[in-house]
Amino acid sequence: MKIKSVFYLFLFAIFSVSSYSQNVKLLTIDQLNERIEKGKDSTYVVNFWATWCAPCIKELPHFEKLSAEHKSDKLAVLLVSLDFKSKLNSNVIPFVKRKNLKNEVFLLNEGSPQEFIDRIDPSWSGSIPATLFIKNDKRKFVESEFTYEQLLTEYKKL
Repeated sequence: MKIKSVFYLFLFAIFSVSSYSQNVKLLTIDQLNERIEKGKDSTYVVNFWATWCAPCIKELPHFEKLSAEHKSDKLAVLLVSLDFKSKLNSNVIPFVKRKNLKNEVFLLNEGSPQEFIDRIDPSWSGSIPATLFIKNDKRKFVESEFTYEQLLTEYKKL
């Protein structure tokens, strides 16, 4: 009887941990803008990245560290993948689980890259990594890879 109880406890623990894994949602630019509008009292750091982009992958831990170190701030770090929608289950979700990303992760659900690029920032060439900083009515767009110190400096400028 005791072994059976231990076995069920073990199964419960395994399923609890696996069901806690990060959920990656599809997101349009309209939904992103709506999210930002609703959170006027928050600072948003929106990073555009992809699983196939080496500089993007290199800087992802910096965004994780920023949100962890500034939990008491009204900070929302959103990681928006620009992978193809067809790669959500095969690439993006496994990548997010493997890297144990804690920030909210989305996959951009837009058809025309040039349209969404211009809607994010008209100066954006389309290269990644790229990051949008928003606080109240202030917006700053940076199209380059960050070190942690650079990311922290940009965040504190807002």
